[in-house]
Amino acid sequence: MSSPFQRARRPEQMAARRSAILTAARIALSEKGVDGVTLRDISERVGLAKSNVLRYFDTREAILLEVLDGELRDWVSELAQRLGPPHRRKAGYASEKHFARIVAETLVERQLLCELLGAMSAVLERNISADYARDFKVRAMQSIRAITELTSEQLPWLQPDFAAFFGEATLSLVAGMYPFSTPTEPVRSVIDDLGFPDPKIRFSEGLRTGLTTWLIGAAAQGSA
Repeated sequence: MSSPFQRARRPEQMAARRSAILTAARIALSEKGVDGVTLRDISERVGLAKSNVLRYFDTREAILLEVLDGELRDWVSELAQRLGPPHRRKAGYASEKHFARIVAETLVERQLLCELLGAMSAVLERNISADYARDFKVRAMQSIRAITELTSEQLPWLQPDFAAFFGEATLSLVAGMYPFSTPTEPVRSVIDDLGFPDPKIRFSEGLRTGLTTWLIGAAAQGSA
């Protein structure tokens, strides 16, 4: 495929090229998922040779991690909007339940973010350079700190250590649970035959329940 781009020389041209690659990666992910997307899929959609794509990102995995970083930052921004201004603490752990519900709902609505989180440790971080890993981890921690700030603003009675850990715990819970919500066809057939709960509903309810339980426990310890 011939490239619609001229050779990128200026910083704004290079930024536009990187943006186009990430857009192409998002399209490919929507069609094939993390496991199915190849570097060729991305390069063909953006209209560049694979060698040209690799001038901007070291590997396929680095591209997908970059998409993850953008998804994570977008989610944090959306979460802040959905939560709105902090409210007075309500009895019966109603504040904690509300906070957990909003966090869970906004995550479940972002399937791509959940899928990338589920693949991050076992797949995406296995084929990147140390320099890129350092850069990605720094930005990921910035997003986690933003979640910490939101948690502290919305639930200021939590001990600082609990608020600081909430973001990391939330993303870890998603990473561990989400892959089970997208079983292979044979496994899904068995789930249906055995009358087990729908995996997607189980993920949604399990995430909300897990976050609620953690926050109530944290609040109770803070009150002790």
